[in-house]
Amino acid sequence: MITLSGVHKSFGPNRVLRGVDLTIPKGQSMVIIGGSGTGKSVLLKCVLGLVAPDAGTISLEGQDVTRGDRDAFLARFGMLFQGGALFDSLRVWENVAFRLLRGAKAMPKDEARAVAIEKLRRVGLKPAVADLFPGELSGGMQKRVGLARAIAANPEVIFFDEPTTGLDPIMSGVINALIREIVVEMGSTAMAITHDMSSVRAIADQVAMLHDGVIRWTGPVAEMDAASDPYLQQFIHGRATGPIEGVR
Repeated sequence: MITLSGVHKSFGPNRVLRGVDLTIPKGQSMVIIGGSGTGKSVLLKCVLGLVAPDAGTISLEGQDVTRGDRDAFLARFGMLFQGGALFDSLRVWENVAFRLLRGAKAMPKDEARAVAIEKLRRVGLKPAVADLFPGELSGGMQKRVGLARAIAANPEVIFFDEPTTGLDPIMSGVINALIREIVVEMGSTAMAITHDMSSVRAIADQVAMLHDGVIRWTGPVAEMDAASDPYLQQFIHGRATGPIEGVR
């Protein structure tokens, strides 16, 4: 579904991506792990076209993401942002239906509201929540609203940026379970970035570790614990000693 080949990206002298090669199979969930500042978010932004790579190619089903109809390209994606990124001045249903209400193919308001309420139901929120404002919700409820917005247009590909950041362990488990259920139910291709290993084990089919600007290891989540790569093992077990520098 998504193929990255030799992707490089620098910001001045800071070489963030140094030749990333990665394939994300259609209908599977790929989780990219790695420490803070390793370039996970930059990689995601490159795929979305928010940041242009300095070299290399990124394609969606064989089509270069930097070419063609930009609106049609972005319409194929959904996104759950790390901090929720809800609009405080809009009611919950308006947040969920934000994309549906805009553009050349905008839905009538009543239809968009009905879709929003159905998506809220899918993430475990009652219709009464639809008319509240984000500030009236708990952090876990806001994350569910963000997930409902991500799936509102039934996207082919869904991105998850640190989906459990700021949540307690129980709510993190709830969100992870919801993500897994929805991705399987919709048959979507998913790409998540996280350093939360409980999320990795809950939502991943495939795992890729990004370190020092390259993919150190990639494979099925079931093979992760037995993999021989020392960088991967240090990271997934949270060891203070190992080849990853800067942790002492």
